[in-house]
Amino acid sequence: MKRVIAIANQKGGVGKTTTAVNLAASLAATKRRVLLLDLDPQGNATMGSGIDKSQLAQSACEVLLGEAELAPSLRLIEQGGYALLPANQDLTAAEVRLLGMASGRETRLREALAPVREAYEVILIDCPPSLNMLTLNSLVAADSVLIPMQCEYYALEGLSALIGTIEQIRATVNPSLEVEGILRTMFDPRNNLANEVSAQLIMHFNEKVFRTIIPRNIRLAEAPSFGRPVLFHDKESRGALAYLALAGEMIRRDEQGKGPPGEDFAELPGAEAPVPGTPS
Repeated sequence: MKRVIAIANQKGGVGKTTTAVNLAASLAATKRRVLLLDLDPQGNATMGSGIDKSQLAQSACEVLLGEAELAPSLRLIEQGGYALLPANQDLTAAEVRLLGMASGRETRLREALAPVREAYEVILIDCPPSLNMLTLNSLVAADSVLIPMQCEYYALEGLSALIGTIEQIRATVNPSLEVEGILRTMFDPRNNLANEVSAQLIMHFNEKVFRTIIPRNIRLAEAPSFGRPVLFHDKESRGALAYLALAGEMIRRDEQGKGPPGEDFAELPGAEAPVPGTPS
């Protein structure tokens, strides 16, 4: 299992950062070398890993702008077992500067990652909840995309738009980009609508939907306030066990040679909204 996985969804509040932090810790618990990149100006993955985002000397901002190399900017997260490229609100200014560049703005992260890619078995990227230059850099640098989503009414429409974006990026700047899978998050089996949407996902996407389901769990929700993954907050909680199960499912899928599913997603009608920084 050696690839760069962007964790993305244009819709906010779907458990994207929760997945990034806890999947990183769960994969690290299997003795794999894991790197987590925080590409969200909110810096939630940074804070959730126990790093004060207001006290950063070097962050994702400097790395994207070429003012610092990636390796010296990393932090080792002891209560997690993974390395982290932290971020804060400075990333917003970095995005503005990237938009002003004449060329190469969408490949800055891929270029920064190149010297360290072989040092890690899994590199996870926590993307911002929007399609902007930061998300574009993440998708260009990634081998695959993991899509967390809640089983709600508007989720399917948002998923269609995201798949359309992925297909557009594949057709222009990253032809090898695939979809790692769809992860159902904050799932409540007592909710009839959630069960109906879940059934639709399985019917349409079959094996592309992870079997693992992330439940609503208070321990999972409170772990970020302690600055650590749920595995180090309450390892017996349903949330911790769910992310360990997800890591195991990803590893088994990889070992069985299935790899990240993706090609059939081209059949899904997606939004044709232009991707910033890509050729039209």
